[in-house]
Amino acid sequence: MMRTAFVIGVLASLFAGSAGAQTSFPTRTVKIVVPFPGGGINDVLARIIGDKLQAKWGQPVVIENKTGAGGNIGADLAYQAEGDGYTLLLSPPGPLAVNQTLYRQISYKPQEFVPITVVGSVPNVVIVRKELPVKSLRELIDYVGKNPGGVTFGSQGNGATPHLTAMMFQGMTGTQMVHVPYRGETFVLNDMLGGHVDVFFGNIAGAMAPYRDGGVTFLALCDTHRSAALSEIPTTAEAGLPGLVSTAWFALAAPPKTPPPLVSAVAKAAIEAIKTPEVQARFRAANVEPIGNSPAEALAFIRDETERWGAVIRKNNIVVD
Repeated sequence: MMRTAFVIGVLASLFAGSAGAQTSFPTRTVKIVVPFPGGGINDVLARIIGDKLQAKWGQPVVIENKTGAGGNIGADLAYQAEGDGYTLLLSPPGPLAVNQTLYRQISYKPQEFVPITVVGSVPNVVIVRKELPVKSLRELIDYVGKNPGGVTFGSQGNGATPHLTAMMFQGMTGTQMVHVPYRGETFVLNDMLGGHVDVFFGNIAGAMAPYRDGGVTFLALCDTHRSAALSEIPTTAEAGLPGLVSTAWFALAAPPKTPPPLVSAVAKAAIEAIKTPEVQARFRAANVEPIGNSPAEALAFIRDETERWGAVIRKNNIVVD
């Protein structure tokens, strides 16, 4: 009995020590790397979540914007970090699901990141300049078909989600448009307002203001369900083009080899933050739909996105050096 009591005591001590180690995280500053500039939706979401995690953990959470090369520079910074939870990546699809197929060479392996949660998503929408003589997605398809090479579409550059969505649209409809790359979505929308570019498969977060002002026309939402903020806009399936689904999403991930218990602990804190009414309201005010799924669900989702966009890139021979 004394031996049994001793073994139980040792096990209890080990368990308590293990639990203490898990609950002690973090004991210092946590850094969230955002691979795109400050002020964009990626940066905004990181700061909303960072504020909540800082309050929950009682430790500073800082946002580091490390930009360049389609998000690859920031992703590489996070990839090279220790898997100790103190450096995390909050990223849109590019670095986690697109760039590995798009770029000839990148310095990190996206599949080795450890997904924590998809924090939210923003559906893309089929946008046309207001002077374009179309009022529906079907009319746009007919118009582009009758004017091969005579319709322009804008994007933030080769491999950006709006560019890939346009390529998907052309493949589905057998049409051909002319790609006009820009340095950012603001430049695309400004040229649409000036009548210089015809079509943009941009996200609703950036395009909502000119749409509400009557400067551009929304034809269809590239999602499987309507948006609460745009209940008047049909989905692409409702508009006659099922399969044209394109969302900008943002996922929190950890460097390779981050231990599962630590991933679970960070995920629990992040998901709890995302589920709070305050964060949900702030996300939706930015036209972002909060998600907050589990690490396993995030992993499956990112794998599906990698396959889907990889197929579009390979089919259209899109390469960025």
